[in-house]
Order: sequence, then structure tokens, then C-alpha cells
Amino acid sequence: MTRLELKTERMIAEVESGVGWITFNQPNKHNAVSYDMWTAIPEICDAFAADPEVRVVVMKGAGERAFVSGADISEFEEKRGSAGDIAVYEQATGAANEALRSLEKPLIAMIRGYCIGGGLGLSLSADLRIASDDAQFAVPAAKLGLGYGYGGIKELMNIVGPSFAKEIFFTARRFDAGEARTMGLVNRVVPAADLESATRSYAELIAGNAPLTVKAAKAAVNEGAKDPDARDIAAVDAMVAACFASEDYKEGRRAFMEKRRPQFQGK
Repeated sequence: MTRLELKTERMIAEVESGVGWITFNQPNKHNAVSYDMWTAIPEICDAFAADPEVRVVVMKGAGERAFVSGADISEFEEKRGSAGDIAVYEQATGAANEALRSLEKPLIAMIRGYCIGGGLGLSLSADLRIASDDAQFAVPAAKLGLGYGYGGIKELMNIVGPSFAKEIFFTARRFDAGEARTMGLVNRVVPAADLESATRSYAELIAGNAPLTVKAAKAAVNEGAKDPDARDIAAVDAMVAACFASEDYKEGRRAFMEKRRPQFQGK
């Protein structure tokens, strides 16, 4: 396992067996995200995007009590005390979320314990969400008087549909893992003791598949979730054409004929 050198100890970035691991490392605060954590996320995403050894990325929270419980409110007086400070802070959170959303490699959220507010928002940037049976989800904005913009609500609605999105926002209550699975908010629910092994197995399964095919599939789904006039179908078509022109396509055919596991190189 190799670890990236970051400017903060509150984020950990490691690579192992084709998987890049992003850890929100503030367990004493239920992994609430501080300003330095927000600013580290684009750096990590850029490093993983540029590393050909990384086929899949997994983000998780340190410890056993939380994925991410939201933003670190304790620093709001210092970091969000004026209009200028607020603009700087929101630029950092926006850049972090955009870095995760725009990552072309598959992104999995491994969720244990609290996944609240901004933590749930971070999980929505993932392509897949695997949760432990003790996970809890909520968007408490209506209990705090906060406004939520169109983009965040649309992202949630794309995943759970309009009715469940309204229920989550209107009630502001906590939903357990079973309810989250019913909504389609998470893909899988597993016993807490099995969460890391199940997530690792899923990540390694994806990492063993043809990277260009996975990239094209992710792009197609993401374009389909956009408003029709914002879709770039030509870019998806180009990715599909690249799959058929790749060495991996040749390798896949050879491996099938030879009844062996293919060794894909992503080119």
C-alpha cells in the first residue's frame, strides 16, 4: 500500500491493489469535514485520476461511528464569519464536490454509521453506495432553516426519485439502512462486520474489468442524468469507439477464447 503526502492529517489517501482509498479522518468529530479536508479532496482526486494503477476509488470514514456527519461547524466562526470568508469556504466545498463528481473512474462510498447533511451530499457524488446495517442517513436542513439549492436536490432526486427526495427534505428525520435501500439511496446493505470486506471485494471486481468500458458506461449514465439540452452524447460515442479500437478489446476476445482471466491495461 502506498500513501499520498497531503497537507492535512485529517484526510488519508492510499492505493492498494488497483483501489484508491479516500479516508475522512476526524473520528473524534464523527468525520465532520473541515476546511483543510475540503481543500485536500481535489488534490487526491487529481492524483488518483492521473495514476494508471488506480482503477476504482473508495471513500470512507475513519472509525466505526460515522462516514461523514456533515461540515465541521466548530470552525464556522473563523472560516465563515464574513461574506468574503463564506465565499472562500463555498468555493472550497464546491471544488471538492465537483472533483468527486467529475472523477472518470468508478467511485464507491463505503458508509458506516452517520451519513448526515453534507456527508450524504458527498455520498451522492459516488457511483455506488455500500452501507452497513447500522448506517443512518438524514438531511436536517429543515430543522436548521437552511436553504438547499436546485443542484443538490436534483442530484438526490436523480437517485431516489421525486417523492423520496421530498420525504427526506420535508421530514428532516433519520432513515436507517433498510429504508435507504428501499429508496434506492444505497446499492447494498451488509452487516457492519462485513462492510470493508464486501466493499473491497466489489472494488476489486470492478478493478479487474476493462477500464475503458467502465469509463464509457459511467459517462453514458451521467449524461443520461443531465437535462436533455446539456447532454454530450458525442463524447460518449467517442468513448465507445475507443473501446472497440483498444488493445483491451483484443485482450478480452483472446481471454474469452482461451478460457482465462483477461489482463486489461486500460488502453
